[in-house]
Amino acid sequence: MKKFGIKEVVATGIGTALFIVLTEVQIPLGIIPNTSLQPRAAVLAFLAAVFGPVVGGIVGILGHALGDAMFYGSIWWSWVIPEAVIGIGVGLFAKKYQIKEGGFDRKAIVLFNIVQIVTNAVAWILVAPVLDIVIYSEPTNKVFAQGACAFVANIIITAILGTLLGMGYTKIGAKSSSLTKED
Repeated sequence: MKKFGIKEVVATGIGTALFIVLTEVQIPLGIIPNTSLQPRAAVLAFLAAVFGPVVGGIVGILGHALGDAMFYGSIWWSWVIPEAVIGIGVGLFAKKYQIKEGGFDRKAIVLFNIVQIVTNAVAWILVAPVLDIVIYSEPTNKVFAQGACAFVANIIITAILGTLLGMGYTKIGAKSSSLTKED
């Protein structure tokens, strides 16, 4: 099992902070209330793809919970938990994407997008609506419509921005890591 080292701690801290800041960066879809295109979804998938499921899960749950608390005054847990599901799900395949090693090629990009689509489907079409019903007694038709809309928005933004972040990191960041261990 891979050790949770300084790079993962730094990635978790920076990723969580970035996720929180990006909470307010939204493009409302106008179709279903409380759904929008959010770049933070792509950032979460990218961080999970680079640093693995622990970083992805922590950034997803802490970033969303703290972002909700800071910007909206309360935490909507039924939408926080799915973010952790996405971070963990995408992160489970981190070694296969080869982003850190500079190998985020066409095959890895296809895998990344298949995994992010599947994890977004589980998170937003299944987990979020069920938790909305169980925790908050929300109307079934409303939460499944919101979940489906969030799913589509997240797969689009992640397919575009998440893939671009992965490509950029594999070309630039993977070859020149700025974090080194001091003696």
